[in-house]
Amino acid sequence: MKSVLVYIGAAGAEIAGCFAFWAWLRLGASVWWLLPGVISLIAFAVLLTLVESVAAGRAFAAYGGVYIAASLAWLWAVEGMRPDRWDVGGAFFCLIGAAVIVFGPRASAAMPS
Repeated sequence: MKSVLVYIGAAGAEIAGCFAFWAWLRLGASVWWLLPGVISLIAFAVLLTLVESVAAGRAFAAYGGVYIAASLAWLWAVEGMRPDRWDVGGAFFCLIGAAVIVFGPRASAAMPS
């Protein structure tokens, strides 16, 4: 359960940080938008290190599905554009893929030295 909460927090931090750059470069926002954007991206990177996984690549791969769903939530909540059925269906499949990566049975492996 901790990993799910960390993934959700990381997605929010990454999307907010990236949106700050989008706002500056595409929407004409002040360069000062970059300061909270960079702080948010640092928080994103730190949060991903808290995921309970022995392999960074597996943690990042599973995060991809959460990021897609969170991006569509951002689209709706912040940008005011409701995702269509194709967006929702695609996000659903991505979350299923992320769940397979996180919860799939595998032999326990120690971190490489």
